[in-house]
Amino acid sequence: MPTVAPYGTWKSPIEADLITQKSIQLVDIIPDPITGELFHVEGRPSEGGRNVIVRSRTNEDIFGPGWNARSGVHEYGGAPATAYGGKIYFSEWKTRRIYMTDGSTEPIPVTQENPNLRYANIAVCPSSPHLLVAVQENHEKPAPNDVVNELVVINTQTQLVTSLVAGADFYSSPTFSPDGKHIAWLSWKHPDMPWEGSQIWVADAEVTDTSFQVLNAHLVDGEPDKISANEPLWINNDTLVYQCDASGYYNPCKYSISSQTCKKILREPIKDDFSESAWVFGMSRCTALDERTLLASPIHEGFSQLMIIDIETEETTIIDNSFTSIDFLRYLSPTSAVMSGLGDDNAVALIQVEFTDYKTTPTFTTIKETSNLVSTLPPGYISSGKPCSLKGGNLYAILNLPTNADFSGPSSEKPPAVVNIHGGPTGRTRPGLSWITQYFTSRGWAWIDVNYSGSSGYGRAYRERLRGKWGIAEVADAADVVKELGEQGVIDPKRVAIRGGSAGGYTVLMTLCTPETANVFAAGTSSYGVSDLAMLANDTHKFESQYLFKLVGGTPEEVPEIYAARSPVKHADEIRSPLLILQGSDDAVVPPNQAETILKIIKDQGGVVEYVLFEGEGHGWRKAENVKKALETECNFYERMFKLGAS
Repeated sequence: MPTVAPYGTWKSPIEADLITQKSIQLVDIIPDPITGELFHVEGRPSEGGRNVIVRSRTNEDIFGPGWNARSGVHEYGGAPATAYGGKIYFSEWKTRRIYMTDGSTEPIPVTQENPNLRYANIAVCPSSPHLLVAVQENHEKPAPNDVVNELVVINTQTQLVTSLVAGADFYSSPTFSPDGKHIAWLSWKHPDMPWEGSQIWVADAEVTDTSFQVLNAHLVDGEPDKISANEPLWINNDTLVYQCDASGYYNPCKYSISSQTCKKILREPIKDDFSESAWVFGMSRCTALDERTLLASPIHEGFSQLMIIDIETEETTIIDNSFTSIDFLRYLSPTSAVMSGLGDDNAVALIQVEFTDYKTTPTFTTIKETSNLVSTLPPGYISSGKPCSLKGGNLYAILNLPTNADFSGPSSEKPPAVVNIHGGPTGRTRPGLSWITQYFTSRGWAWIDVNYSGSSGYGRAYRERLRGKWGIAEVADAADVVKELGEQGVIDPKRVAIRGGSAGGYTVLMTLCTPETANVFAAGTSSYGVSDLAMLANDTHKFESQYLFKLVGGTPEEVPEIYAARSPVKHADEIRSPLLILQGSDDAVVPPNQAETILKIIKDQGGVVEYVLFEGEGHGWRKAENVKKALETECNFYERMFKLGAS
């Protein structure tokens, strides 16, 4: 029989060191389209957070311990590597150069030494495979307004890098038609973020052994501030498939080179997003199995589905599967694909999907797990997420209840809760197994992920609810979740902590200093959170340097009163609840001065505040020892503030 003990005091076998020791991150999936070999990029907290390219089927690293396949473009990176014809090309974190290897020899550089140049999103030219096209970000002048992004051609035989397409503020997703005669890419300009008004372009690719230029470039789809087009994908030499949110949701469309026309692929728009906010390079929720068959993963009410789309008949078929979140859908063969799959009781894994035909359920084979911790645990310790539709269907959350085979809570008590606010703010929390969540739920806490107004995955209108309302709308949503679940008797509304990182950390701070919500939460944790909006506008990197203008409703010069009203640092004297601040010393997105300014004010006011600075960390924790320390520090902080004694 389980021991009856107060919630929040349960002893758990899910320890922080187990989570970091037994876990990796799946950063990308990379099939070689010529050889069929499969690679993936895995992040290893136990090795200082470095990214390693691995032969997926044999689990062999393609390079030694001195290498780190990671991109710094847009600071968030993504798509650090590609494979083609037995060769792997990757962006190396320390030197910023692109290197080439066949996996059996030491990588050699294919770009010249220049630490001011960063690369991502590498595409190989099919007709001249020694020529690469990539996104280059030039930091020779480091001020955000002076950083230059463009598409460049890299001659791997000479290390010569030349400009291919320039003039926009940002570029991504260069992709060649199978014959190499055409190239597509995305671009967008300030003040848009890619999910607000990215545009897809197509051009003729004129290639010789030594040169490459684009001719007859023309716009396919997308409109600044109104329509976002994303994920270009060639299905043959004439047809480009992409995702477009003109209907209010990212739905698949196709463009014909020969007729120069666009057409929606679905018979009627589906109110699900087939793509999402492009914070990093290389995201893919759709791939082509053949010229008429797409395998896609729309986001339905926050949860991933798997769908076959017949382009010719416009018919769709939902595929039964056990995954709650799917990413990195990539083509392997006409009968198979690979993807990242996450479930309620399985950590993220590299999955192969194999079809006998497109009408029957495929087989799902796990190629690589990111954690084997589940298999080491006895039954009864994993809490499954439950989708919650609140505020009359106008707010979304995921609820995980306390779960521990050895303990149960007193019948007279409701559990304390942790409300988690995702970053972005134009992001979302994906449903599925999270070890941080399980760390708390197995100790007797309820855990609530809030996909507040402005989150992605619920259509453009929901995403744009935060326009001009950041610091207001999501703050109200966080408080409303506590109120509604408290009224339902699910949680103890007087014992709730709020936590978040980056933009989520900002919401934590705003919630604690806004009079209407300040007393809702009994404690909070801000990890690398924003405290001064005007300071952020001046300090942050190029990618997000004008992101605030729409979220707040203008520039600091245009609406200084709004920046002041919505900057927690200006209202820190209103914070009454205990606050924990966690910060990386090398954070270029939210610099440490943001944390230290609000820390000083709260201390001077006599408030309860604790501060931990992680040396050598940036925007988030990559090193195992820091992941462990951050998690244990946070849980211990809540236990002390709520006066919970461990059983």
